[in-house]
Amino acid sequence: MTTGRLEAFSDGVFAVIITIMVLELKVPHGADWEALRPLTPVFLAYVLSFVFLGIYWNNHHHMLHLTERVTGGIMWANLHLLFWLSLTPFVTGWMGENHFAALPTAVYGAVLLCSAIAWTILQTTIIRHEGPGSNLAAAVQHDVKGKLSMVLYAAAIPLAFVHELIADAIYVSVALMWLVPDRRIESKAASGTAGR
Repeated sequence: MTTGRLEAFSDGVFAVIITIMVLELKVPHGADWEALRPLTPVFLAYVLSFVFLGIYWNNHHHMLHLTERVTGGIMWANLHLLFWLSLTPFVTGWMGENHFAALPTAVYGAVLLCSAIAWTILQTTIIRHEGPGSNLAAAVQHDVKGKLSMVLYAAAIPLAFVHELIADAIYVSVALMWLVPDRRIESKAASGTAGR
């Protein structure tokens, strides 16, 4: 199977996740700036999650662009990633509604960590199928950013109980680290060495 169907399905799931998240933003019962103040934590959590989902969507597109064929294992690994990402609206809403309290902030980090692990599993599954000489393997090589992200998420979870702002700062730092699409994959795809 080619990657087109997998990409289309994944794009649909990303769109639904973002739609669910934006529906969690409740319209205030007031027409002044003061009415928006209680929504600030919810909106900030939404922005952070929107950025994370955008990063995953962008890099998912680039990764599949370098993938020639899809196997059953790749489809299950992709579903595993989408499962963790689909929990984003829940943890985003919980964290925002509770003004970034320690437990919701830690659980948010746990979902980010599990999503990062699922991403690594998907990437590894594709490379295992396509071989160590594949375009994706050449593009990601040692994947230092991916491993660093997981370490930072794992550190942020217990640090949320020390002070939630420490965990929040770590989450924002990881998002900033990945804000620009993964240039390794992007440059490999642009060079015309992709198999499609």
